[in-house]
Amino acid sequence: MNEQKRKAAVLENCLAKPATLTELIDYADDSIVSKAIIDKPVGTITLFAFDKGQGLSEHTAPYDAVVQALDGRADLTIGGKLTNVSAGQLIIMPANIPHAVAANGRFKMLLTMIRA
Repeated sequence: MNEQKRKAAVLENCLAKPATLTELIDYADDSIVSKAIIDKPVGTITLFAFDKGQGLSEHTAPYDAVVQALDGRADLTIGGKLTNVSAGQLIIMPANIPHAVAANGRFKMLLTMIRA
């Protein structure tokens, strides 16, 4: 992979240097902000910042998705079951099971999906 493609696939703020996850993404009023750290054919690592009341509607993914809560709290519905996650917690949303995210207040999470 050439240097230009590699830089496009990796967030430069943490390339070969430490970074604080919660500082890599900012909240935006009435919005969801996402920022890809890595986006490759074998998987993705994406930061999300949800303003209060924002969320992702129910959907499915063909791969397991790991959610690491970084700031705040959110309700996750996985397979019809409601659960709450807060900063410092991790939860796996299984492949092919409907899931949704609803921020209780401002909420940041790191989503890791491995496709292989």
